[in-house]
Amino acid sequence: MKVLFMVICAVLMIGLNATGGEQTENIFEGIPYADGHMGKRQLVDEKHLLVVQVALKPGQQVPQHNANSNVHLLIIEGQIIVTLSGKDTVANKGDLLPVTFKTLMSIRNASKANASFLIIKSPNPSEMEP
Repeated sequence: MKVLFMVICAVLMIGLNATGGEQTENIFEGIPYADGHMGKRQLVDEKHLLVVQVALKPGQQVPQHNANSNVHLLIIEGQIIVTLSGKDTVANKGDLLPVTFKTLMSIRNASKANASFLIIKSPNPSEMEP
């Protein structure tokens, strides 16, 4: 849990650019909302860590898929419904939801407000065995 806390702090404060240097990135600015489909932006892409920010307007969703790594969802705005192996879980701003590797999942915004969350994958899916 201590490592996850440190990862979350790093993600919230610092993004890494392509040359490996540090640059400040605020996840609350420029949230990638899009009309007609989910919005997303990659924040960290390292060997042991992948972090993506997803933005869902009301009614939008992340299609059903199997988790391709060990995943934690950190809700930073609004509320989402996460379906894990057929069971719905409501996740609100500030919630941290673990999702185990290969779990069947989908995510939707059934509320009337925008929702955004971080997908924290460790290790990076590119390092996972099929």
